[in-house]
Amino acid sequence: MKEEKLGITVKKEDDIPEWYSEVIQKAGLADYAPIKGFMVIKPRGYAIWEKIQEYFNKILKKLNVKNAYFPLLIPESFFKREAEHAEGFSPELAWIEREKGEERLAIRPTSETIMYEFYSRWIRSWRDLPLKMNQWNNVLRWEVKQTKLFLRSREFLWQEGHCAYETEEMCEKEALIILEEYKKMCEDLLAIPVIYGKKTEKEKFPGAKNTYTLEALMPDGKALQMGTSHNLGQGFSKVFNIKFIGKDEKEHVPWLSSWGVSTRLIGAVAMTHSDNKGLVLPPRLAPTQIVIIPIIFEKSKKEVLKKADEIKELLKDYSIEIDDREEYSSGWKYNEYELNGVPIRIEIGPKDIENNQVIIVRRDTNVKKVIKTNQLKETINALLETIQGSLLTKAKKQLNDSIKEVLNWEEFIEGIKNKKIVLANFCGTIECEGIIKDEAGGASSRCIPFNQKATKGNCIKCDKKAKYKVYFSKSY
Repeated sequence: MKEEKLGITVKKEDDIPEWYSEVIQKAGLADYAPIKGFMVIKPRGYAIWEKIQEYFNKILKKLNVKNAYFPLLIPESFFKREAEHAEGFSPELAWIEREKGEERLAIRPTSETIMYEFYSRWIRSWRDLPLKMNQWNNVLRWEVKQTKLFLRSREFLWQEGHCAYETEEMCEKEALIILEEYKKMCEDLLAIPVIYGKKTEKEKFPGAKNTYTLEALMPDGKALQMGTSHNLGQGFSKVFNIKFIGKDEKEHVPWLSSWGVSTRLIGAVAMTHSDNKGLVLPPRLAPTQIVIIPIIFEKSKKEVLKKADEIKELLKDYSIEIDDREEYSSGWKYNEYELNGVPIRIEIGPKDIENNQVIIVRRDTNVKKVIKTNQLKETINALLETIQGSLLTKAKKQLNDSIKEVLNWEEFIEGIKNKKIVLANFCGTIECEGIIKDEAGGASSRCIPFNQKATKGNCIKCDKKAKYKVYFSKSY
């Protein structure tokens, strides 16, 4: 069989957008759909999403959040009930027109409206609270012009949690607990560090009281919102007539929260860790953690394949595969698994069997090492953890090196031009933030970091008294 050409043709340092597109497609994660803004998630890409689901479903269980499913189509009247929410999502809605006189239906951009219609039926007493549900589903946001596989598309997969509480204190507390769990997942599973905090008034979720966010920095200097958690207040409860009888036998309005992460996490992993050979995956996230490549010669074929099976059995606690295809050369396979991001490659040939050894290759550094077979299991275990930690350490250094605190507008502009996340004094007004975005080439606020000391000085732009320090950068 003729060996097709593999490999990335564009260097990461030369053209990140084109390099990224090649990595995603050639590593078999996703492809472009016939309709602009849509994508096909291929099995390897979906397997990564399943790893994220598996990790986070354990968190949901710990927090007593139940998985459920609500309809894809939402009546137009539901959106009109909450004015700020409706206005915020109006450009992004895709409508299904029906027979004359029948109400239009929107394809969900998010599920607050349809879920809270049912919460109003299900919540009657304080005994029904807290009500905590999550759904893994797809959503459609039509007003997406510049699309990039996983990072920004019209349709994407995500999880969206929606909870109702008796008190604001409980609502706020659990919104922040979820944010912390997202942060742990980004760092422990994806090996991506984040900055996190509260969104400004201009950037918060339409209809929310408070929005909290996690932001990662991509190698091209743009921030990527990794997840959000919202204290929605009581606004949605009031317009959807969600009420309960409290312990005091009086009628009360519950506090609502919502939170979510999406398949853009897959894009963040690919862009953060990958290199000019292709995809690099953290071991805890990789669908296949180890691949064994037997070096096959006709004379020693049976013996080598037997040893490969023995090694697979020895390492059965890991996600491991043997590639014994004979129509491809060993070198071609090496390139394929480097492209696909498998964290560890084990090479075994007749000479290795003679010497009771194997060759192991780290995908993140491409360093080869000879290991005695009787040391293999403990070596692999330590190496997978080393790779996971090394990727996080490298990404943390990139993030820390890219944060710059600025003292004046000239430094602010210079920092944005140099692809930094700038930390600056800010007055907090929507009007001033709009001016900053216009004059700084589209740079927007990412978050107000937590635990700030009292901010001294004036706003970086309007020179009014600063309310707090804020991270700004360009973003996806």
